[in-house]
Amino acid sequence: MTVQVAQLTLTPPVFLAPLAGITDRPFRDLVSQFGAGLVVSEMVASQEMVQAKPGVRERAELGFGDATTAVQIAGREAHWMAEAARQVEANGATLIDINMGCPAKKVTSSSGAGASGSALMKDLDHALTLIDAVVAAVDIPVTLKTRLGWDDDMRNAPELTRRAEDAGIQLITIHGRTRCQFYKGAADWKAISKIKQSVSVPVIANGDIVDSGTARNALAASGADGVMVGRGAQGRPWILAQIAADLFGGQAPDVPKDAALVELVSAHYEAMLSFYGTELGGRVARKHLGWYMDDVGTDAVLRRAVLTSRSPSDVMSLLADALINQNNKEEAA
Repeated sequence: MTVQVAQLTLTPPVFLAPLAGITDRPFRDLVSQFGAGLVVSEMVASQEMVQAKPGVRERAELGFGDATTAVQIAGREAHWMAEAARQVEANGATLIDINMGCPAKKVTSSSGAGASGSALMKDLDHALTLIDAVVAAVDIPVTLKTRLGWDDDMRNAPELTRRAEDAGIQLITIHGRTRCQFYKGAADWKAISKIKQSVSVPVIANGDIVDSGTARNALAASGADGVMVGRGAQGRPWILAQIAADLFGGQAPDVPKDAALVELVSAHYEAMLSFYGTELGGRVARKHLGWYMDDVGTDAVLRRAVLTSRSPSDVMSLLADALINQNNKEEAA
């Protein structure tokens, strides 16, 4: 099963969601190595991106030129959204995603450069001016990520997506919650079916999809063409490939355990140090290392030692104990 977006064939239809501070270049590369139809960059504020004139480091972080990476931009002013889109395309991006789903207060607030993200669902006419501006500015495909609505009294995603398709949007991802739900309660996958029925472009279901079972249920309830995994990939970069194999066939990845997991996490840790530099990379790595250890139930004392150490060599040596099952440590040694 594939998802077609203009000339791009995205397969398998299991995508990695953009997560601020998490889906950076090292993590996206790792997920892609296991297998994902598409990975999406962390959201980038359009005006700040244009005014900062990104250099090589920023281009690398966004993944310009990667065929299976969408660069996600956000904003509230058509001028800056269009300029950011032009800059992204000029630097080699193959796909642009517009964020109209982020629920964070600093993004949706009306102060400063806010009132973007999911706040745009409160004014669909204005939201469409942004979509029109981005689509008109570039020749590469433009997609949209949004939610069911602002709140339960304003579930207007079917109208937004229908109008977005008319404006040239070529794929739509729906998180099955309203903005005011944030991440509380359960994602309403069935409600996504209304969006699927209102448009002809591919629709991707997002929200609470953490494994093959939830992915299968989300597809059945929504009728969507694919799924997008967000928080479920934390500490499990192989989960997208596992879902794809279970739902759509193909070779399932070997889930790394013990020595193999140590090797994978060590490589991820070194990639973060290389990308960010030792000091910043060490801080950024902590949350990822914590998720890996949570998944295997690392002893609390050892977990704390890994996360508080400032020495990369000490962290590397501790990982062998932190990630290998107690019963298998002797064998791994």
